[in-house]
Amino acid sequence: MKYSEKISNRLNNLLEKTYDAEKGFKLAQDKIDNTTTKKFLSDRAEQRAEFAHELKKEILQYGELPENTGSVKGDIHRAWMDLKAAVASNESEKLLQEVERGEKASLEEYNEIINDNDMVLPPSTESMLMRQRDAIKSSLTVANIHEHIA
Repeated sequence: MKYSEKISNRLNNLLEKTYDAEKGFKLAQDKIDNTTTKKFLSDRAEQRAEFAHELKKEILQYGELPENTGSVKGDIHRAWMDLKAAVASNESEKLLQEVERGEKASLEEYNEIINDNDMVLPPSTESMLMRQRDAIKSSLTVANIHEHIA
Protein backbone atom coordinates (compact mmCIF):
# COMPACT_ATOMS: atom_id res chain seq x y z
CA MET A 1 0.00 0.00 0.00
CA LYS A 2 1.31 3.45 -0.90
CA TYR A 3 2.18 5.87 1.88
CA SER A 4 -0.49 8.35 0.71
CA GLU A 5 -3.11 5.58 0.69
CA LYS A 6 -2.19 4.48 4.21
CA ILE A 7 -2.54 8.01 5.59
CA SER A 8 -5.73 8.61 3.60
CA ASN A 9 -7.27 5.39 4.89
CA ARG A 10 -6.58 6.42 8.49
CA LEU A 11 -7.92 9.92 7.86
CA ASN A 12 -11.00 8.54 6.10
CA ASN A 13 -11.70 6.31 9.09
CA LEU A 14 -11.43 9.35 11.33
CA LEU A 15 -13.63 11.32 8.90
CA GLU A 16 -16.38 8.67 9.11
CA LYS A 17 -16.31 8.83 12.90
CA THR A 18 -16.35 12.61 12.73
CA TYR A 19 -19.52 12.44 10.63
CA ASP A 20 -21.00 10.00 13.16
CA ALA A 21 -20.15 12.37 16.01
CA GLU A 22 -21.67 15.34 14.18
CA LYS A 23 -24.88 13.36 13.60
CA GLY A 24 -24.93 12.29 17.24
CA PHE A 25 -24.59 15.87 18.46
CA LYS A 26 -27.33 17.05 16.09
CA LEU A 27 -29.64 14.25 17.17
CA ALA A 28 -29.07 15.08 20.84
CA GLN A 29 -29.56 18.79 20.18
CA ASP A 30 -32.92 18.12 18.54
CA LYS A 31 -34.14 16.00 21.44
CA ILE A 32 -33.22 18.20 24.39
CA ASP A 33 -35.08 21.22 25.73
CA ASN A 34 -32.47 23.07 27.82
CA THR A 35 -31.20 26.10 25.88
CA THR A 36 -27.69 26.00 27.35
CA THR A 37 -27.33 22.29 26.60
CA LYS A 38 -28.70 22.80 23.07
CA LYS A 39 -26.06 25.49 22.46
CA PHE A 40 -23.29 23.24 23.80
CA LEU A 41 -24.38 20.39 21.50
CA SER A 42 -24.83 22.73 18.54
CA ASP A 43 -21.30 24.07 19.04
CA ARG A 44 -19.90 20.53 19.12
CA ALA A 45 -21.81 19.60 15.92
CA GLU A 46 -20.46 22.70 14.15
CA GLN A 47 -16.97 21.88 15.39
CA ARG A 48 -17.22 18.38 13.93
CA ALA A 49 -18.50 19.76 10.61
CA GLU A 50 -15.40 21.97 10.47
CA PHE A 51 -13.17 19.02 11.41
CA ALA A 52 -14.75 17.00 8.59
CA HIS A 53 -14.08 19.80 6.11
CA GLU A 54 -10.44 19.98 7.17
CA LEU A 55 -10.03 16.20 7.02
CA LYS A 56 -11.54 16.09 3.52
CA LYS A 57 -9.13 18.76 2.29
CA GLU A 58 -6.20 16.86 3.78
CA ILE A 59 -7.28 13.56 2.17
CA LEU A 60 -7.61 15.28 -1.21
CA GLN A 61 -4.06 16.61 -0.86
CA TYR A 62 -2.89 12.99 -0.76
CA GLY A 63 -4.67 12.36 -4.06
CA GLU A 64 -7.34 10.16 -2.50
CA LEU A 65 -11.12 10.52 -2.26
CA PRO A 66 -12.69 11.38 1.08
CA GLU A 67 -15.73 9.60 2.46
CA ASN A 68 -19.00 11.48 2.00
CA THR A 69 -20.99 10.13 4.91
CA GLY A 70 -20.61 8.49 8.28
CA SER A 71 -19.92 4.82 8.61
CA VAL A 72 -22.50 2.45 7.24
CA LYS A 73 -20.92 -0.60 8.79
CA GLY A 74 -22.31 -2.36 11.82
CA ASP A 75 -19.41 -1.13 13.94
CA ILE A 76 -20.60 2.47 14.30
CA HIS A 77 -18.89 3.88 17.29
CA ARG A 78 -20.49 2.42 20.43
CA ALA A 79 -20.45 5.71 22.28
CA TRP A 80 -22.66 7.33 19.68
CA MET A 81 -25.10 4.43 19.73
CA ASP A 82 -25.25 4.85 23.50
CA LEU A 83 -25.82 8.56 22.94
CA LYS A 84 -28.87 7.78 20.84
CA ALA A 85 -30.24 5.60 23.63
CA ALA A 86 -29.65 8.40 26.13
CA VAL A 87 -31.46 10.85 23.84
CA ALA A 88 -34.45 8.54 23.68
CA SER A 89 -34.75 8.70 27.44
CA ASN A 90 -34.44 12.50 27.37
CA GLU A 91 -32.29 12.54 30.50
CA SER A 92 -29.92 15.50 30.20
CA GLU A 93 -27.36 14.22 32.67
CA LYS A 94 -27.19 10.79 31.08
CA LEU A 95 -27.07 12.39 27.66
CA LEU A 96 -24.06 14.48 28.61
CA GLN A 97 -22.35 11.45 30.14
CA GLU A 98 -22.69 9.73 26.77
CA VAL A 99 -21.37 12.83 25.03
CA GLU A 100 -18.38 12.69 27.35
CA ARG A 101 -17.82 9.00 26.54
CA GLY A 102 -18.02 9.76 22.82
CA GLU A 103 -15.51 12.57 23.18
CA LYS A 104 -13.13 10.29 25.07
CA ALA A 105 -13.42 7.71 22.29
CA SER A 106 -12.66 10.43 19.73
CA LEU A 107 -9.58 11.43 21.72
CA GLU A 108 -8.37 7.82 21.67
CA GLU A 109 -8.82 7.67 17.89
CA TYR A 110 -6.82 10.84 17.37
CA ASN A 111 -4.09 9.68 19.73
CA GLU A 112 -3.80 6.34 17.91
CA ILE A 113 -3.15 8.11 14.62
CA ILE A 114 -0.85 10.79 16.05
CA ASN A 115 1.19 8.28 18.08
CA ASP A 116 1.38 5.54 15.42
CA ASN A 117 5.11 4.81 15.18
CA ASP A 118 4.62 2.90 11.92
CA MET A 119 3.37 6.00 10.12
CA VAL A 120 5.24 9.29 10.10
CA LEU A 121 2.78 12.10 9.52
CA PRO A 122 3.72 15.16 7.51
CA PRO A 123 3.90 18.24 9.77
CA SER A 124 0.73 19.81 8.28
CA THR A 125 -1.32 16.68 8.90
CA GLU A 126 0.07 16.16 12.38
CA SER A 127 -0.57 19.79 13.26
CA MET A 128 -4.19 19.61 12.08
CA LEU A 129 -4.83 16.39 13.98
CA MET A 130 -3.24 17.72 17.16
CA ARG A 131 -5.28 20.93 16.95
CA GLN A 132 -8.51 18.96 16.49
CA ARG A 133 -7.60 16.56 19.27
CA ASP A 134 -6.79 19.41 21.62
CA ALA A 135 -10.16 21.07 20.86
CA ILE A 136 -11.93 17.83 21.78
CA LYS A 137 -9.82 17.54 24.92
CA SER A 138 -10.76 21.06 26.00
CA SER A 139 -14.47 20.22 25.68
CA LEU A 140 -13.90 17.34 28.08
CA THR A 141 -12.87 19.46 31.03
CA VAL A 142 -15.04 18.65 34.02
CA ALA A 143 -16.19 22.24 34.41
CA ASN A 144 -17.16 22.46 30.75
CA ILE A 145 -19.23 19.26 30.61
CA HIS A 146 -20.90 19.69 33.97
CA GLU A 147 -21.82 23.33 33.43
CA HIS A 148 -24.09 22.16 30.63
CA ILE A 149 -26.06 19.65 32.67
CA ALA A 150 -29.64 20.83 32.81
